[in-house]
This record gives sequence, C-alpha cells and structure tokens, in this order.
Amino acid sequence: MDLGLSGKWALVCGASKGLGLGCAQALASEGVNVVMVARGAETLHAAAEKIRADLLCQSSGEALNGVEQSVLTVAADITTPEGRAAAFAAAGGPGMAFDIVVTNAGGPPPGDFRDWDRDAWLKAIDANMLTPIELIKATVDGMAARGFGRIVNITSSAVKAPIDILGLSNGARSGLTGFVAGVARNPTLAAKGVTLNNLLPGKFDTDRIKTTIAGAAQKTGKTVDEVRAAQIAQIPAKRFGTPQEFGQICAFLCSVQAGYITGQNVLADGGAYPGSY
Repeated sequence: MDLGLSGKWALVCGASKGLGLGCAQALASEGVNVVMVARGAETLHAAAEKIRADLLCQSSGEALNGVEQSVLTVAADITTPEGRAAAFAAAGGPGMAFDIVVTNAGGPPPGDFRDWDRDAWLKAIDANMLTPIELIKATVDGMAARGFGRIVNITSSAVKAPIDILGLSNGARSGLTGFVAGVARNPTLAAKGVTLNNLLPGKFDTDRIKTTIAGAAQKTGKTVDEVRAAQIAQIPAKRFGTPQEFGQICAFLCSVQAGYITGQNVLADGGAYPGSY
C-alpha cells in the first residue's frame, strides 16, 4: 500500500538505533526525506549509511518514485535548545518545515522512587515531556498552513500499565500524554490535516529493554536470562517485538490514510495489556 508520503520531510529523534531507527527505516522506505537525530555520531552515521544503501537497492540506483531522496544526520542532543536548533538547521534539510515529527528520547533509568531527587525528576520531565512539546510547538503551525502534518510521540506502554521501577518514565510520559490529548483536538490543527498521536511500545528487543531487565534482575536477585524468559512468557505473542515492525506502525500513523486518527494512544505490546480500552 502506498502511504502517500513520497517527498515529505520527517524529523526522527533517537534515530541511531532501536525504535527510532526502525521508524526512520520505515519512513525512508516510503520515499520520505529523513533527518535523523541522535547523540552518538558514529552509530548515527552508520545507521544512515545503511538506510541509504537499502534505498539504493530498493530503487535499483534510480530515484524512488522519480524523486531524489535525502537521508541526513544531525549528531546532537535533541533535549537541549542547541540540539533542536541544530536539527532545524541541518544542511539540505527543510528548516522547521517538517511534515512529520517523530519524538523519541531515551527513557529515564529504572530504580526505586526513594532514590530520585528533584534533579532526577526534572531531567526526566525535560527529556520525555518538555522536549516533545517544544518540537510540537516549533512545527505544527507550519504543518497546518501546508494542510498536512503528523506528530508521533514514542512513549511507553507504562503510560497505560505503570511499572514500579519505571516511575520517572511513568510520570513524565503521562504528562506528555495529557498534553497531546488536548492539543490534538484543537480545530486549528485537527481541521487542517495535522494529527498528533502517541505510539506506546511494550517490550521490544532493544537496548532499552536490556537495561530494564538488568534493573529487574538486580531488584529480584534473579539472573538476566530468568527475567527475560519470565517477561516473554507473560506476552501472549510469546516474543518481544522488533524495531522494524514498530517502525511500520509509525509509518502508517504518518500516512495519508491515517488522517482521521488523532489524539490516540496506540499500544503495540503483543497483547500484554489485559484491558479492553
């Protein structure tokens, strides 16, 4: 299915690996020009080169759908004003005129709430709530003026089913969820072809889950392998998800076909969440 995205511009945060990379790959495969942002320059550039190589194979050396396509990189910390300025100033990029923004910041570390001081909370809120809000503020009015826009915030299934050791993530991302729920329903955006949705990953096979499993193992006294097996056993799909399939979900939420979906929390967790809403 053609998602109608060829020639669009996307800003993808945390794009060097994991879920962010999965989203960048999926969007690029649909003909989207992608600006990939991440802190680690070496890993980021390698990821972009892989995407470029895949696009070359996909198009047999010709421009995809007749359109020259860009895959750009910005090695910066998107959670800082300087990092966001660098992303918007990427050479060859669209400036602030992105059609798609995928927000994604590494989740705060797991732990015991008794150990988190004010600085830990402010850091979590800044990265996982305020940074997406700043990116939304910077881009949605331009999207509305052009008649098309997609914001996809990668949050967490912990928004719907909080996990005790992820309290920093639970709190900060729930704040973003509430903000998006209101803004997405503003007619100045919704009636102008701009959608805002949150994509809630459950357990995906990424570096993040390795950190979470290690934290759970330390807390319970079990081995990492025991914790991993126990977590997989609780998922009806009996496996962790892959970044590639997560990216495909993201790409659909960005599609022309998804224009009537806004203000939603889309859960991708292999059936782990037991509720009906």
